[in-house]
Amino acid sequence: MAVLSKIRQRSLLLILVIGFCLLAFIIGDIINSGGFGVTKNIGSVNGTDIPAREFLEKVSNAQQRQQRLTPTQAANIIWNQEVERILYEEHIEDTGLRVGENHVYNMYGQSPQFQNELGQFDRAKLNKFFVDTKNNDPALWQQIQNNIPAVEDAAKKQLYITMVKAGFVATEFDGESKYKLENDKVSFDYVYVPYTTVNDDEVEVSDEEIKSYMQKHEDEYKADASRDIEYVLVENKASKEDEANIREDVNQMLSSRVVYNEQTKANDTLPGFKGVSKEKIKSFVDNNSEIAFDTTYVVKKNLPVDYAEQIFNLQEGEVFGPYKDGEYYKLTRVVNRRPGANAKVSHILIAYDGSQTPKEVNRTKEEAEAKANELLKKVNANPDSFADLAKENSDDTGSVNNGGVYDDVYKGQMVPEFDKFVFDNPVGKTGVVETDYGFHVIKVLDKYEGVQVATIAKKIQPSEDTVDDLFTKATKLEMDAGSETEKSFEDLAKEADLEIAVAENLGKNEENIRGLGAQRTIVKWAFAEDTEVGDVKKYDVSQGYVIARLKAKSEDGFMSVESAKDKVLPILRNEKKAAKIKEKMQGDTLEAVAQKAGSSIAKAQDIALARPLVPKVGNEAKVVGRAFALGEGNTSGLIEGNTGVFMIKTTGITKAKELPNYNAMVASIRSKDRAGVQNRLTTALKEDADIEDNRSEFN
Repeated sequence: MAVLSKIRQRSLLLILVIGFCLLAFIIGDIINSGGFGVTKNIGSVNGTDIPAREFLEKVSNAQQRQQRLTPTQAANIIWNQEVERILYEEHIEDTGLRVGENHVYNMYGQSPQFQNELGQFDRAKLNKFFVDTKNNDPALWQQIQNNIPAVEDAAKKQLYITMVKAGFVATEFDGESKYKLENDKVSFDYVYVPYTTVNDDEVEVSDEEIKSYMQKHEDEYKADASRDIEYVLVENKASKEDEANIREDVNQMLSSRVVYNEQTKANDTLPGFKGVSKEKIKSFVDNNSEIAFDTTYVVKKNLPVDYAEQIFNLQEGEVFGPYKDGEYYKLTRVVNRRPGANAKVSHILIAYDGSQTPKEVNRTKEEAEAKANELLKKVNANPDSFADLAKENSDDTGSVNNGGVYDDVYKGQMVPEFDKFVFDNPVGKTGVVETDYGFHVIKVLDKYEGVQVATIAKKIQPSEDTVDDLFTKATKLEMDAGSETEKSFEDLAKEADLEIAVAENLGKNEENIRGLGAQRTIVKWAFAEDTEVGDVKKYDVSQGYVIARLKAKSEDGFMSVESAKDKVLPILRNEKKAAKIKEKMQGDTLEAVAQKAGSSIAKAQDIALARPLVPKVGNEAKVVGRAFALGEGNTSGLIEGNTGVFMIKTTGITKAKELPNYNAMVASIRSKDRAGVQNRLTTALKEDADIEDNRSEFN
């Protein structure tokens, strides 16, 4: 009571303290989210902000349109769109570019919906669509009106890119140069000592040398912030003992078994899979299998591949198994057999205006019927013409590309009229059938015997004991790797009989990790401020447990030595190998150098600089270029090529015959240069822009 009394006496003070704490919490949250009334931005482009709220709305809309997109994938798509939009708007505004009505109309004209049979824009179709939408679908019409500014922006962008393309020109000189590169030929003799004659362990390249090389070629090794991680996956899968137990559980369902009945307090004898009656087979399967009973008749090719022959050849009532099929152990019993249960048919659909086909057609019902009957006559006169006639005439998008053929059609799969014709008529029968989709010209190509099977299936999955063991194994590795131990992560993984995988150059806005799929949480951990190289953490994933270790990190601006090593190490290694090889290649003539190096003289005939492939060596542009530059009869010094060290002697140069003009070459250059303008332009604009990217803070 004394305590309560003191609390009452100090109630005002207590209220003030609690209120102050809540206020501090709210203010802190406001500050963290960007301040009073300010929404934090996803990023900015040349000072133009990308507001978070608008960005996240667009991400949400993108996911609604494409439901397979993950949040990270949608965010990356919208980010690229927003960055490009701002960059192009800036440059378009600087040019003073404007678009008129025709430019906007032409944007709609890119849709097949508004094109004629020749693939050309039909303005009348677009106008009709606008009138119909305005009169009959106000919501869609309002959506179109709201979207006009975006269409205008797209038209400006297209016009801007077209103008940039027009600036890419090629001259007669360019055409002539290209012609000579492709058709001037050089022949030379050479001595060649490949870099592979020196073992990698004979030359040492330090990390400092790699770093120095990168600094000299810094433009080639600029990079966004990235992380390298290594990880092991402890798969949550059944042990051999688990598999054996599941197989035995399935096997025990074959025969009758005795179980204790709690209600009657007596033992009941339950029938096994072999002995259960046909009438009770469905309930038996549904009660004992993880895959429900299916009444469909199945042809041999659709049975489990490895056991199709054994199952299909069973007599009614016979059982095959247990057998392993994918993730299940199964028992399969043949319940019934039916000749002609499945069919192979060809058909040509002739739709009409008002039928249920999604394809837009203008013919009347009478015209469609007449055309179908005409096609039937052609089919009957020349049976081999069916496939071609289907490709030319059918309105069924599902089968038109394979000559109108549907294989493995089961009873009840098609609409009733189609179904009745196929299964009530013999192989070879042709005819015209009307359905809600139009008129079908049908030919029954084949019929297959089918079996109705009942299958008991139990999924192969780890037992509780195995799950506990896997968790313990993963946790132990995490603790051991995170402790102060002399053992490396690789050694600890080997002791646990686990393999290490490496994922390099992960970007801060990525989510996919090679071998694991989408793992955004792990990527965020790798980029967290308090995560250091060498840190280890365990994650629960759909496949089991991942123990990840941060292997290397590089910040914005420059690639890490570890990341660049794969590219730089061979270059520096070959430079050192070249120095060793040159010590052997002494002499002023090919013969002297060949003798000293223990090599031989080889010949290269008629090599063009546009395709500088030295026989049995590979691409050696530097060597071929030197051969042209030497002039006939002259010998080079030692040349460090792509694959080894060379000495060459030019034996002949054949100049290509001059052409009256080089128009074809000029057109080829111009076409190639203009083809990639948009990608190159976008890349250039991004490289020149000041872009702040805060996506990783929101995702």
